[in-house]
Amino acid sequence: MSGADAVVDALLKHGLKSLYCLPGIQNDALFVSLFDRRNEIQAVHTRHEQGAAYMALGAALATGKPAAYAVVPGPGVLNTAAALGTAYSTGAKVLCLSGQIPSHAIGKGLGYLHELPDQLGILERLTKWARRTRAPEDVPADFAGAFAAMRSGRPRPVAMEVPMDVLSRRAEIKAAFVREPDVAPALEDDALARAASLLSRAERPLIFVGGGAQDAGLPLRQLAEKLGAPVVAHRMGRGVLDDRHPLSLNLTAGHALWKGCDVVLAIGTRMHLPLTQWGSDEELQVIKVDVDRLEMSRGRQPDVALCGEALDVLQRLNAQIRKPVGDRDNRVASSRALKAEIAGKLDLLRPQLDYLRAIRDVLPDNGILVDESTQVGYVSRIGYETRLPRTYLSSGHAGTLGWGFPTALGAQHALPNTPVVSITGDGGFMFNVQELATAAHHNIPLVTVLFNDGAFGNVQRMQRELYGQRVIATDLTNPDFVRMADSFGIDAMRAQGPQALRSALTRAIEARRPSLIEVPCRQMPEPWPFLQLPRVRGRSSV
Repeated sequence: MSGADAVVDALLKHGLKSLYCLPGIQNDALFVSLFDRRNEIQAVHTRHEQGAAYMALGAALATGKPAAYAVVPGPGVLNTAAALGTAYSTGAKVLCLSGQIPSHAIGKGLGYLHELPDQLGILERLTKWARRTRAPEDVPADFAGAFAAMRSGRPRPVAMEVPMDVLSRRAEIKAAFVREPDVAPALEDDALARAASLLSRAERPLIFVGGGAQDAGLPLRQLAEKLGAPVVAHRMGRGVLDDRHPLSLNLTAGHALWKGCDVVLAIGTRMHLPLTQWGSDEELQVIKVDVDRLEMSRGRQPDVALCGEALDVLQRLNAQIRKPVGDRDNRVASSRALKAEIAGKLDLLRPQLDYLRAIRDVLPDNGILVDESTQVGYVSRIGYETRLPRTYLSSGHAGTLGWGFPTALGAQHALPNTPVVSITGDGGFMFNVQELATAAHHNIPLVTVLFNDGAFGNVQRMQRELYGQRVIATDLTNPDFVRMADSFGIDAMRAQGPQALRSALTRAIEARRPSLIEVPCRQMPEPWPFLQLPRVRGRSSV
C-alpha cells in the first residue's frame, strides 16, 4: 500500500470517522486514499485552513475524543497556528496532519513550493509531541505514538508531518495498531490521607474546577456534598457540576468566598485568577489535583500535591471521606444564599443576561453553547446556566477572537444530534465568515447567534473610558449578514431583542438546518467589574 493508505488506516484504527481538511499538491496522495475509503472516513473540506483546524478543535472539545485536520505545509500549517495554539491552551486532543515538501529537499532552502525553514520546529512549539514520518513503513508506529502521546497525561495537541514522497511511495506496510497511553503516575497514599484530613477538618473549604475535571463530575458532586464545599467553575470547568446545584458557584461568587476560605481543593485548574489576582497567604492551605506533574511547580506550591487523573483521585478521596463532615447543612444554605445575592448584583448586566436566558430556555440540557470574545460571551462565563459537562466550550486563557463560529461548526458536525449554538460578535464572526459555505455544503445544523454592534465593542469602550475618547480602528463596516447568509443557502433571520431571539432560536433548532440569527444591538453594560476582581487577601503568589 501507499504511505497515504497507511495514514488513512491509522486514522480509522484510532477511531476517527472524519478528517477536517483542505487538499493541495503535497497532500494529493492522501486525498486519493481518502477517496478510496470515503465510505469509512469523511473528508470534511473547509474554505480556509484555520476553519479546518478550528473544526477539529470543536469536535475534540465537545466529545473529549481525538479529532484531526490535514493541511498542506508552509502557509497551510501557519494558517492553523491560532487554532493549534488554542487547542494547546484548552487541553484538546487534536492531531495536526501536515504535508511536507519532498524528503530529500527538507532543510536545504531550495525554494520548493510551501517550503519553510523549520516547519517541524514550529509544530514542536505548538504541540506536546511532533514527528516527521520518514518512510511509509514507519506510518503505523509513528501514528500510534502520536495518539498515545495525545492520550497520555495532560491532553494536548500533537502533530504528524508526512512528506509528499512518503505519502505516494508504496511498500509492504504492517497493519495500523493502537498503542496504550503511558501509565498515569501512582498516587501516593500518604498525600491522599493528608488531603482527606485537611478537607475533613476545614471550616471553610472551597473547590475550584477546570478543564481537567470535565470527566469527573459524579465523584466531584459526591465529595462536594459530603463537605458542603462550594464548587467554583470559570470557563473550562463549567458544567462539571450542574449550575442548578446549590453548591455550584460562578467566579464572582468564588471571589466573595476567597478571603475567608481556609482549605481550597483545585482540580484540573491552575487557579490563575485567584492565585495571581485575588491573593494568597500562609493561612490558606492548597490541595492540587492534576495529571500533569509540572503544574505542581508552577505558581504557588500546593501544600498537598495529588498527581493523577481527576476521576481516579476524587474516587479515592471519596473512599477516604465516607460520611458528611463539618457543618455541612449550614454551608449548603450559605452557598445557596450567596448564589442569590450574586445573581441580584449581576442584574446590572441585564441586557446580556436576558439574551443568555433566552438561549438557555430553548437549548436542552445537553445542548452546547460555544462562547466568543464578545459582550454576551464575556457575561456567559458567569451568567449562563451550564448543566452538563462539555456543554460550554471556551477558548480558555487563549482568548482567541474569531474562534467561536468554526469551533462550534466542528462541535456540531461531531455531534449531529445535539443542538449547538455559537454566540459571536460582528468583529469575531468575520474572521471565519467563509465557513458559512462549509456549513451549507455539509449541511451542518449549527445555529449562530450574531450580536452586531458595528464595532470591536469591548476595545472601543476602553478607548472611550480609559484613553480619553481616543477612538481609533474599532468602527466596523459590515455586510448585510442576513442577505449574505441567505446567499449561501443558510436559514437567516434578524431578531430584535431577547424575546425575538427566543422565538427565532426555537424555529432554528427545530429546523435542524444551518442557521444564522443576527441580533442588532448597542453597547452593553461593562462586565469586567464582575470578572476582573481585586485582591482580597495576602499577596499574589506568582
